[in-house]
Amino acid sequence: MVSAAEQLAANLNFGALAKADELKKRIWFTVGALLVYRLGTYIPLPGIDPNAWSQIFNTQSGGILGMFNMFSGGGIHRMAIFALNIMPYISASIIIQLMTTVSPQLEALKKEGESGRKVMNQYTRYLTVVLATFQSYGIAVGLQGTGSVVSEPGVFFLMSTTITLTGGTMFLMWLGEQITARGIGNGISLIILAGIVAELPSAIAGTLELGRQGAISTGLILLIIVMAVAVIAFIVFMERAQRRLLIQYPKRQVGNRMFEGQSSHLPLKLNTSGVIPPIFASSLLLLPTTVANFNAGSGPEWLTTMTALLGHGRPLFLVLYIALIVFFAFFYTAVVFNPTETADNLKKHGGFVPGIRPGERTAEYIDYVLSRITVVGALYLAIVCLVPEILISYAAVPFYFGGTSLLIVVSVTMDTVAQVQGYLLAHQYEGLIKRSKLRGRNR
Repeated sequence: MVSAAEQLAANLNFGALAKADELKKRIWFTVGALLVYRLGTYIPLPGIDPNAWSQIFNTQSGGILGMFNMFSGGGIHRMAIFALNIMPYISASIIIQLMTTVSPQLEALKKEGESGRKVMNQYTRYLTVVLATFQSYGIAVGLQGTGSVVSEPGVFFLMSTTITLTGGTMFLMWLGEQITARGIGNGISLIILAGIVAELPSAIAGTLELGRQGAISTGLILLIIVMAVAVIAFIVFMERAQRRLLIQYPKRQVGNRMFEGQSSHLPLKLNTSGVIPPIFASSLLLLPTTVANFNAGSGPEWLTTMTALLGHGRPLFLVLYIALIVFFAFFYTAVVFNPTETADNLKKHGGFVPGIRPGERTAEYIDYVLSRITVVGALYLAIVCLVPEILISYAAVPFYFGGTSLLIVVSVTMDTVAQVQGYLLAHQYEGLIKRSKLRGRNR
C-alpha cells in the first residue's frame, strides 16, 4: 500500500505550486529582496574614481580581493555601497559560536532555547557593527592611500566611507533576516548565492573570450565544463550523504495500554562543517599575497619570498590549503555538534543506541562515529576545492569556477528546493485533510 507521504510526493508538480498562494508570496518577496541587493552592488561609493580603482583591482584580483569580490557579487570590483556584503555578519556568527565553547554564560544562553537564541542573535548584530566598522575604516584608509582613487581625501572621506559601508552591511543583514522570516530559504545564504550566480555570465563570457584569443585551448574549455558538471554531481551526492545511527525507545504504558518500543535514526551529515573550511583556508592563504601586492617594492624581503612560495598552484600552497581545510573541518564540526549534549537529550527521552550504555558511553560512541565520517567529509572538501584550484592557477580560470563557489551554489540551492518541497507537501496535506472532512460531512 502506498503511504500518504509517498502519494503526496508523487503529486508534487507545478500545478501544486500555482495553487499554493502563501508559497508564491514568499517566492516573490525573496526575488524582490534579492533584486534590491543586486541594485545596491551597482551604486558606487561617493568620492571614488571608478576607472582608477578598476585598474588597481585588476592587478590585485588574483588575491583575496578576487575571492571576496566573488562573494560580494562584484561589489568590490565596482567599490559599491555593498562592497563588504554580508561577510562581517558571517564572521560575527562564527566568533559567537566559537565563544560558546569557552564562555559559560554564552553556553547557558545556547541551552535556553528560543529566548537564549534571541539574545545571542543580538550579540551577533552588535559584533557585526564592530567588525564592519573596522573593515570599512580599513578599506577607506587603503583607498585613500592609493593616491589616485579618492578625489578629495581627508577626514570627511574616511567618515563617509566607513558609515556607508557599515550601513550597507547592516542593511543586508536586516534584508537577509527578512528573507528568512517572510521569504523562502536562508536569507544570508541566498544573498551570497545571488552574488556568485549574478557574476557567472561575465565569468563564462571572459573564459570564452580567452578561448577566442587563444589564451585557453578549446580542449581545456571542454574540460572545465565536464569538470564543473562532475564536481556538481559529486557535491550533491556527498552533501546528501548521512550516517544514520539507530535509536531505540523502550516500551511504555499509558493507562491500561502498552505501547511497543519505537525506533528512529540520528542522522550525522558527512560534511557537518559546510563551506566554512574552504572559506577560512582561502582567506588565510591569500592574505599574504594581497598584503605583498599592496606593498610592492616597499615590503620586507621575507614577505616577498613567502608570496612567491604561496602562489597559486605552488606545492606549498596546495599542501597548506589541504591542511587548513582538514583542520577547519574538524574544528568547526566540534563547535556546531556536541556529542555529550546529544547523548544527554537521548537519555532524557529514554532513547539509546542498541548495545551502547546511555550517557557517557553513548557520547563516546557518537564522537567516535562523527570523527571518522568527518575524515571522509574533510577529504571530500579538499578534493572538491583542490582540483578547480589547479585550473585557476594554471589556466587563469575565474574564481567563479572554483570549488568553494560551486559548493556554496549547490548547497544553498539544495536547501532552498527542500524548503519549497516542504511547503508544497504541507499545502497538499492540508488540501487532503479538507477534502476528507468534506467527504465525512457529505456522508
